[in-house]
Amino acid sequence: MKWNSADYMRGEREMELRKQAEELLRKLTLEEKIGMIHGAQLFQTAGVERLGIPPLKMSDGPMGVRQEFLPCGWQPVGRSDDYVTYLPCNSALASTWNRELAKETGRVLGEEARGRGKDVILGPGVNIKRSPLCGRNFEYFSEDPYLTKELAVPYIQGVQEWDVAACVKHFAANNQETERLWVDVEVDEQALREIYLPAFYDAVKKAGVHTIMGAYNLLKGEHCCQSEYLLNDILRKEWGYDSVVISDWGAVHDTEKAANSQLDIEMSVTDNFDEYFMANPLKEKIEKGEISEAVVDEKVTRILVLMMKLHMMDSSRKSGTYNTPEHRRKAMEVARESVVLLKNEENILPFSKEKVKKLLIVGENAECVHANGGGSAEIKALYEITPLMGVKTLLGGNAEVKFVPGYVRDEKKEESDMSWQESSLENGGGSAKEFAVNVEAEKKREELRNEAAELASRYEHVLFVGGLNHEYDSEGNDRVDMKLPYEQDKLIEELLAVNPNTVITFVGGSPVEMGSWLEKAKTVVWSWYAGMEGGNALAEVLFGAVTPSGKLPETFYKKHTDCSAHAIGEFPGGSKVHYAEGMFVGYRYNDTFQIEPEFCFGHGLSYTTFLYENPVLVQKNGLNYVECNVTNIGTTAGKETVQVYTASMEKKETEPVQELKGFEKTKLLLPGECQRVSVLVEGMIEKKNLRIGSSSRDIRFVIESR
Repeated sequence: MKWNSADYMRGEREMELRKQAEELLRKLTLEEKIGMIHGAQLFQTAGVERLGIPPLKMSDGPMGVRQEFLPCGWQPVGRSDDYVTYLPCNSALASTWNRELAKETGRVLGEEARGRGKDVILGPGVNIKRSPLCGRNFEYFSEDPYLTKELAVPYIQGVQEWDVAACVKHFAANNQETERLWVDVEVDEQALREIYLPAFYDAVKKAGVHTIMGAYNLLKGEHCCQSEYLLNDILRKEWGYDSVVISDWGAVHDTEKAANSQLDIEMSVTDNFDEYFMANPLKEKIEKGEISEAVVDEKVTRILVLMMKLHMMDSSRKSGTYNTPEHRRKAMEVARESVVLLKNEENILPFSKEKVKKLLIVGENAECVHANGGGSAEIKALYEITPLMGVKTLLGGNAEVKFVPGYVRDEKKEESDMSWQESSLENGGGSAKEFAVNVEAEKKREELRNEAAELASRYEHVLFVGGLNHEYDSEGNDRVDMKLPYEQDKLIEELLAVNPNTVITFVGGSPVEMGSWLEKAKTVVWSWYAGMEGGNALAEVLFGAVTPSGKLPETFYKKHTDCSAHAIGEFPGGSKVHYAEGMFVGYRYNDTFQIEPEFCFGHGLSYTTFLYENPVLVQKNGLNYVECNVTNIGTTAGKETVQVYTASMEKKETEPVQELKGFEKTKLLLPGECQRVSVLVEGMIEKKNLRIGSSSRDIRFVIESR
C-alpha cells in the first residue's frame, strides 16, 4: 500500500489519540469501564463524570433523528423539541443516482443529530435487497453493491463532517426480517465478498466510518455481533478497522463470546441494563478470573478514541441545528430527483397546469403520511406534505381538485403506538406478515371503488395514488408476495376501464405486481417514502415543473418468484437460509438467465430525449474512464444518468452476464445542450466489454477492451 502525506498525518493523529486514551484508561475502575461498554439507557451508555467522560448518546436514523424516549422505557417524552426534518428513505436517495445529493443528505442528518445532542446516528443501512419482500428494503439503497457503496460513502462523509459518528448497518448478510434473531445465513465466499460486503468495506476504507452496527442474524453458524469470522478475521485483521462496533438492540446472546469478540458496545431494548451480557455478568466473570480484563480495556480504548475524534471531551466540537429552511430545501432536492417515470405512452404526462381545470385524485396514499411508521426508521416529522396537498398547492386554487379514497385498509393502527419495540425480540424477531380477510373492509372497498369509477368516467384528468404503507414496509415484517394490498388492482382496472388516460402513481418502499392492468395503463409513476417534501416533489413532476430523472436502483419483477432468492435460493428459509443463487442477485440473475422484469434495473424515463454519441475508453492516472457525449435532443430541460456495465468476453458459469461498474449523472441539460460525460469504471477491464447505456437493458454502445 502506498501512503501519502495525508495518510501519514492521519496515522500520527490516530497514534496520539490512542496514547491519550490509554492514559485515561488507567484511571478507570473496572465498574466504570463496564458501564461504558453497554447500554445504561435505551440509547446511551454510562459516562464517568469524575474524569469528564460523557455518555455516548445514539439515535436511530437514517430518515431523520428519531424522537426522544424515556431513558428506561419506550414511551415518547412528548415534547415539541424533537420534531425534525424528515428525509427521503435510502431507496429514494438511491433512485437519484446522485453522489452529491447523497453527501448533502448525510450533511443534513449529521447537523440535525448534532443539533439534537447525539453522538452516533444509527445509519445508513447498506444491506443488499436480495428479495423484494424484505420489510426493511425501504431503508436500504439497492440490490447492487456498486450503486450502494457509491452513495453510502459520501452519505457517511456528510454525516461525519458534523462531529457525529455514522453507524453503517447491519453487518452482515442481514437480508430478511423473518426469524432475524436466529436465522443462519449460508452464502458462498464469492457472493459474500462481491455482493454483500463491498458497501461495508468501502464504508471502512473510503468513508472512514466511525462506528459499525452488527446484525441480528447468524453467518456461518455465529451470531454476527459476536462473530470471530466477521468481526475479527475480516473487519479487524483484514480491513484494519480500529473503531467502534455496536450491537443491534438485543443481538448479543453470550457473555463470554461477546466479551472475547471484537464487539465494543452491547445495546438492547429492555431496561434491565445491569443484566446485559456485557454488564454485571461480564464484571463477575472478570473478577473470577474467567475472562481477562484486557478485552474490556481494548473496547474502552476504542470508545475513548472515538469520543476524542468527535471532540466530545474538548471545547472544539461543532454545534448543529435542525429544522432549518436549508435542510428542507435539501430534502426537496432529493425528493425531486427520486421520482421514477416508469411508463408514459402518448405523453400523458406532464399535466398542463393551465389546461387542467378539474382533477380527480383517487387513492388513500394521496392523503397518507408515512413518517411515523416503519419501525426504528420512524420519524417525528416537523411536517409531511402529502401528494394531495402537493397537487392542490401547486394548482393554487385555479382548478377544482376532488379527492376520494377509492380503497380502505383492513385495519387501522394507532398513530402513536410506540410499544412495538418492547416486544421486538419475541418470536424470532420478525415474520412474514399475512393479513386476514376482512369482510367489512371488502364491502366498504367495493362501495368506494364504485364511487371512484363513476366519478372517473366524468373527469378528463384522473390521478390514482396508491401503493404500500408501513404496515407492509416495516421492521419486523416481511411481505408474503408482491401483490398490491387492499384490492387496489381491482380499483385500478375499473379506473382504466372508464378512463384509459388515468395516471397511475405509487408511493412505497418495494416493488409491487402490476401485470393485471399494466398493458392498459399509459402512464405509471413511482414515488418512494420521499420525506417531508415528497408530495410537493411529486406534484412538480406530474405537472412538468421538474423533469423526472430518477432511475430504479432495483429490479421491479413481474412477480416475486422471478427473483433469484425465490427461484433458486431460499427466502425466508427455516433455521437456515441458503443463498443458493450465489452471485446472481437482482438484475445479475434476470439478465443472465433472460428472465424479463416488469421494469429493469436502472430504468427511468424522462420528458425529454437524450442522444449518446462518440464513446471512447481513456486512461487517466492508471484509471479507466468511459467518455461520451450526451445531448438533450428534446424540448424540455432534464438530467440523464449514464450507466456503464462490464461484461466478460470469456464468461464463467458463476459469472453474471453484466455488472454495473460506473455511472455519472449529467447536469441539467437545456434543449440542444451537450455534455461530455466521463464515467470512472471500477476494477479490471481486460477482456471485457464495456456496455454504455441508460439502463441495464437500454445499452447504447459497446466498447471492447483487450
